[in-house]
Amino acid sequence: MSAAEAASPLRDDERDRLLAGLAAFPHLLIAVSGGPDSTALLWLAARWRAARPDRPCLTVATVDHGLRPEAAAEAEAVARLSAALGLSHHTLVWQGQKPARGIQAAAREARYRLLFEAARGIGADAIVTAHTADDQAETVLFRLARGSGVSGLAAMRAATARDGRVLLRPFLDVPKARLVATLEAEGLPFVRDPANFDPRYARARLRQLAPRLAEEGLDARRLGIFARRVARLDAAAEAATDAAALHLAVEAQARRLPVAVFRALPEEVALRLLGRCVAALGLEGPVELGKLETLTQALLAHLERPAADGAPMGAFRRTLAGALVAVKGGEVVVTSAPPRRGA
Repeated sequence: MSAAEAASPLRDDERDRLLAGLAAFPHLLIAVSGGPDSTALLWLAARWRAARPDRPCLTVATVDHGLRPEAAAEAEAVARLSAALGLSHHTLVWQGQKPARGIQAAAREARYRLLFEAARGIGADAIVTAHTADDQAETVLFRLARGSGVSGLAAMRAATARDGRVLLRPFLDVPKARLVATLEAEGLPFVRDPANFDPRYARARLRQLAPRLAEEGLDARRLGIFARRVARLDAAAEAATDAAALHLAVEAQARRLPVAVFRALPEEVALRLLGRCVAALGLEGPVELGKLETLTQALLAHLERPAADGAPMGAFRRTLAGALVAVKGGEVVVTSAPPRRGA
C-alpha cells in the first residue's frame, strides 16, 4: 500500500468487506471512547447497518474510567453522535479505588469487564472494538519487550471467544491514518486521549519509537504479518498439544502420562501439556511461562538421564503454582501440591 493509500478514507466496498463478519451476530455492542479509531468504527458500523436489509441491532457503549475530568463530556459527545445515527448508548463508569501502579493495565481489565457485563445485560452476542494495525504493532512490541511466549506474540486476534461472548476486531489490518482520514472526509469530530502520548506509559514510548522502527523496515504492516505467522504456529502447537493430551489419564485429583510418551514430545508441546495439567490442578493462580519453562526443562533432563547412563530412574518432585509434578511408576504425575508448612 502506497503512502497516499495508507492515508486515504475507507471506501464503501472496503467498509462492507471489513465489517462482513459482524453480520453473523444479531446484536452487537460497539465500544466507542470518542477517539478517532472508535468514532470511525461507530460511523462506519452505522452506515454498514443502514445498507443492510437485515438491520442487525447495534448498541453503543463508552467506558468512563474516571481518570480524567474530560471523560464524562467525551462520553456525552459519543451519546449525541449515537443518537444522531439512531443508536442507543450506554456510559459505563469504572467505580471504586484506582491502583497507584499499573493503572493502564488495570483500566484495560476494568474496561473489558464493564463491556462484557453490559453485553450480557442487553443480550448482545458480540463486542466490537476499533483496534487498528498500529495497535497490533504496539502490542507485538510491548509483549516482545516483556518476554511473552508464542501465544502472546500472536497478539490480538480478529475474533476471540470470552465470557460467553465474542470479541471482534475488524480493523486489525487497517492503518489508523485511514480511519482518521475517514472522519476528516465526513467532518466528524473526535478527541485524543493525552495518555496515548504520555511517556510515563510503555505503550506511549513505543508509539514514539514507531517512525524510527519503520525507517528500518519494522513498520505496522510487517509487525502485523509477524503476528499472523506466529498465530499460525501457535494454532499448530495447540493442535499438537490436543493430540498429545489424548494419552493423558485424567482423574479427579491427578493427570498421568507415560514417561515414554512425554519424553518423545517436542519440547513446546511437552511444555504446553504440562502447563495445562498444572493449571487444572494447581491452587495458586496462573502459571508463569518462565517458571513453567524451567520446570519442563528440568523434567526432560531428568527423564533423559536413565537412558544415558543406564541407572534406575531417580525421584523427581517439583511444585509450581500449587501443583506437584512427580515421576513415579514410569509415569509423569501431576496432582495438587500439599499445603505449605505453616500455612
